[in-house]
Amino acid sequence: MPEPVLNLARKVGLSPVPAPAGDDRCAIIDIGSNSIRLVVYHGRTRMPETMFNEKVMAGLGRGIAANGRLSDNAMNVAVAGLHRFAALVRAMGVMNVRTVATAAVREAKNGQAFINRVAAECGLAIEVIDGEAEARGAAMGLVSGIPFADGVVGDLGGGSLELIRVSGGEMGNRISLPIGALRLDAVRKRDRRALGPFIAKALDKVEWSGEGKGKPFYMVGGSWRALAQIHIWMTGHPLPIVHQYEMPATAPGKLFRSLSHTELATLKAVPHLSTSRLPSLPGAAMLLAAVVKKLGSSSVIASGFGLREGLLYDDLSPQDQALDPLITAARAEGARQGRFAEHGDMLFDWMDPLFADEPSGDRRLRLAACLLSDIAWRAHPDFRPERGVDVALHGNWVAVTAAERAALACALHYCFGGDPEAPVMSTLIALAPVPLLVRARAWGLALRLGQRLTGGTAVGLAASRLERHGDTLVLRLGQSHADLAGGDAVQRRLKLLGGALNLTPRLEYA
Repeated sequence: MPEPVLNLARKVGLSPVPAPAGDDRCAIIDIGSNSIRLVVYHGRTRMPETMFNEKVMAGLGRGIAANGRLSDNAMNVAVAGLHRFAALVRAMGVMNVRTVATAAVREAKNGQAFINRVAAECGLAIEVIDGEAEARGAAMGLVSGIPFADGVVGDLGGGSLELIRVSGGEMGNRISLPIGALRLDAVRKRDRRALGPFIAKALDKVEWSGEGKGKPFYMVGGSWRALAQIHIWMTGHPLPIVHQYEMPATAPGKLFRSLSHTELATLKAVPHLSTSRLPSLPGAAMLLAAVVKKLGSSSVIASGFGLREGLLYDDLSPQDQALDPLITAARAEGARQGRFAEHGDMLFDWMDPLFADEPSGDRRLRLAACLLSDIAWRAHPDFRPERGVDVALHGNWVAVTAAERAALACALHYCFGGDPEAPVMSTLIALAPVPLLVRARAWGLALRLGQRLTGGTAVGLAASRLERHGDTLVLRLGQSHADLAGGDAVQRRLKLLGGALNLTPRLEYA
């Protein structure tokens, strides 16, 4: 190949390009019973960024229910997809690639033959993980994305269902049951009436089901996430984010009854729903309803994190595992999008005296808002509020509820000069309690004051103090920096913040 063409090929990724020095890219290829997915991550951190994500619906587990073997057609589809994935990770310069297989390959009579074929044709060494490791991966994935989880996590794959008790970041009782989405679909197609008894018999093996009573059930797996998407669509929920979407315990039963009387083709109208999962959804809904009833769950919470994220999380040091994923991600985003990397932490400390008695949950949200308070500076001033709201509501955050996303959005909306009457406010009010939004408005106005006073520099913050004295809001500036308060821009913003806190504003010079 001519050198100019070769150079161009390297630039566009058509030939292997080594990752930049210090770039700890890694990839996980997850060979499940239903789908095979490649995810490439940008580094091994508490919240690794996803560089690439693609799946192939191979359906390896379909033959297991019939004859205990992987079908030739499914293996051919799988190998073709794995050929592509192997080529992609080479082109991206990813040196650390982990290929794992779960129930279908683990249980198939010809599973080893498939492993050998993939090694010979694709150059990938498949690691077959047992039910215990699969359960741990799912549990740790949940803990990675919802660190405060306290309940039972269920990971529904194509071939099996893992149920694990989680609390305090640790795994308790667990069990692996051979009732994956593909097996349920096979039973339903043979005899619809047999599906209920089939599920009940399997769930009878969960001897510790009482540990889930009155606690949330955390659902993991593509078929169950699809049910969350459908519920969001059916109920008109204003935020189409699946991770940490919460449904009442009665929702799975209603979903099953609805799906039983719905032409599945009509569900193609659901945004981002994978149509390849449609056939498995009635069985998945029936199973979810049965599990929630068996456990006595208080509600159902969807998790976007599962086995793959759990494998990454398990490799982190205890110190990194203990980091707050929301704050870690907000700090990284603020550093990437903002002008002054340290300014978010300084603003947080600067306004701290105004919010001394706030709950710990508010405190972490306020810190996240501070870390994101400079992300919109490149945008046109008229559109900065929209930029802040979009990042808060739709950013790739975890360990944050819909109400908390709305609070972040509210804070950034006011930080960037948003209008109190803007249409987006009705969306935020639908997502979060008004008292939380009132507090978030005050965070945003404090951020707006701090940004205007200092121009984003550290000098102004170091030379000033923001304090609450009785019913007075005091901004105190050193005499040598009195010029920072010149004009009316700072005083107008101080007045707005005082009004939000029901305090009388006062500017003092020390």
